[in-house]
Amino acid sequence: MTQISKKKKFVGDGVFKSELGEFFEREIGEDGYVGLDVRVTASRTDVVLKTTAPQKVLGEKGRRIRELTSLVEKRFGFKEGGIELYADRVERRSLSAASQAESIKFKLLAGLPVRRACYGAMRFAMEGGARGIEITVAGKLRGQRARGVKFRDGYMLKAGKPAEDMVDIAVRHIMMKQGMFGVKVRIMQPYDPEGKIGVSVEQPDVITVFPPKEDSKDIGKHAQDLPVISGKN
Repeated sequence: MTQISKKKKFVGDGVFKSELGEFFEREIGEDGYVGLDVRVTASRTDVVLKTTAPQKVLGEKGRRIRELTSLVEKRFGFKEGGIELYADRVERRSLSAASQAESIKFKLLAGLPVRRACYGAMRFAMEGGARGIEITVAGKLRGQRARGVKFRDGYMLKAGKPAEDMVDIAVRHIMMKQGMFGVKVRIMQPYDPEGKIGVSVEQPDVITVFPPKEDSKDIGKHAQDLPVISGKN
């Protein structure tokens, strides 16, 4: 077995995952594909596809997932059975930046105006429990001069470690008739201690004030026992 450096291995794994993501974005982007996880074991490589419609990705009796597996095997030189694809459902589509970016992408390709497509995605995300959302669209929106527009709603962190932990970011590029469009979606996740419908990391600057343990009667009783301090000498 040929020994390779750790640096080359990490770079190779990153390139492999990036190429896989681009392939699946092109093949099953319309079926709600939002991302993937690669798990390498001693016997094979497992790829978990995160999608909002896993049944469409699987196809009738698993036919489509087998076709995708065959294409990946030929493209990357895997032996038969060396790689296995799975489809996993994204529970909260409204909190997934990739899902909303794909939704805006296909709305724009269908000819929907930019403002209407973005407002629909913002409303869907905020009604689904997001703390904030920001959508940036850049390109030749009107006329020959390219420009960018931003749509914001709710609360959004921009810097620091909390922004990395609590903000989901996705970028998509759209080839339109007038040129290339860029769409960037940022969604501020809600706090969930279990991490199922949000992030389990609490915002550090949020202060929780707990109610006093003593009731009002005890507070009044202790106040009578305190010494009276007069302002006179």
